[in-house]
Amino acid sequence: MKIFVYGLIGLLILALLFTAIKWKDLSRLLKVNSLFEEDKIVHNFSNMRDLLLADKLPVSGTKHIWPVNLTPLPLSFDYAGQTLNIEDILKETKTTALIVVKDGTILFEDYYLGTDVDDKRISWSISKSFISSLVGIAVQDGDIKNLDDQVTDYVPALKGSVYEGASLRNVLHMASGAKFNEDYLDKNSDINKMGRALAMGKSLDDFAANVKTRARNPGAARQYCSIDTHVISMVLRAATGQTVQDYFTQNLWAKIGAGADAWYTTDGDGNAFALGGLNMRTRDYALFGELMRNNGFRGNVEIIPATWVAESTANSAPIDAEGNPLGYGYQWWTPERTDGEFFAIGIYGQYIYVNPKAGIVIVKNSAHRAFMDVDKVAEGHIARNIEMFRGIAEHYSDWQRQ
Repeated sequence: MKIFVYGLIGLLILALLFTAIKWKDLSRLLKVNSLFEEDKIVHNFSNMRDLLLADKLPVSGTKHIWPVNLTPLPLSFDYAGQTLNIEDILKETKTTALIVVKDGTILFEDYYLGTDVDDKRISWSISKSFISSLVGIAVQDGDIKNLDDQVTDYVPALKGSVYEGASLRNVLHMASGAKFNEDYLDKNSDINKMGRALAMGKSLDDFAANVKTRARNPGAARQYCSIDTHVISMVLRAATGQTVQDYFTQNLWAKIGAGADAWYTTDGDGNAFALGGLNMRTRDYALFGELMRNNGFRGNVEIIPATWVAESTANSAPIDAEGNPLGYGYQWWTPERTDGEFFAIGIYGQYIYVNPKAGIVIVKNSAHRAFMDVDKVAEGHIARNIEMFRGIAEHYSDWQRQ
């Protein structure tokens, strides 16, 4: 009888532990399901570590001291034959932060919708461009031998998936050939299934290995596919023998002069949500933009190989399968009719815009729920934002010449 009672108690304890663990997963899922609700989105985007699993990236090294010379933004910019008011566009796109840096000096900085300078803002797909820089460092160090190596040379677990036969260069170009639905507005899309897997503490490595359907041959054309970036992070981990968090902290975070701790969202295995999980202050996104503007150098110290900065930000990817007119490099975008500009972008309106010729870096954080709405913006919000950034860059270049 005692054995039966003890066994029953043991089963009850196990059941309670299982329920507690599952409740944590379900709780995260519920929070993620309400992540983008109008009354929560601004707060959530500054507090993602409270919603999902996350690792701290501790600040270290000598902090960067920004020169500041605040001056007003221009009032307007030209877009598609119209003159648009910048303040109106910032309000419409639910901007939470905007920083403009000219030749290393902050000329404009403001925070909106109740946020402030110390908010740790989610990057979303801006994270992809950070991962690109880490790959460049790993290539220079010889950990990654060649971009034309097959990803399965580094990650045999991807054999049998759509990534078998794809090179690292293909994946950097978003040209893996994977059939992957990236529609955030479709609850059954692949990207939303991946988000639910993340919230439930599942493995993104397993998720990537189970992408089996190919839309086209690797390298034939590019099609934006976020899970490609996770595959890049799998190669990076295998090649360096380090977690993405540790490699990031050692090779970037400790060297660029970051002003505060950052956070990396993770999956249930503790691996970085490499395609969208970085969270940091807006000023530190600007530091990364400055590093790229200066060809990977901070002062006289090369942090990201200058050759990689040039190569990764060039429009070298195959033509877009869906007709997207923007150019693409290794996880960096280039505008149409670019004059050397390049940018990183995340959903809901996150930007790092770099214009080396003008000496300009612009960072914009937003909580723009209509970021994919094209009804009022013929060419989409991205095109309009880029023209606004160009107008701001031209304004400050003219202002400096006066």
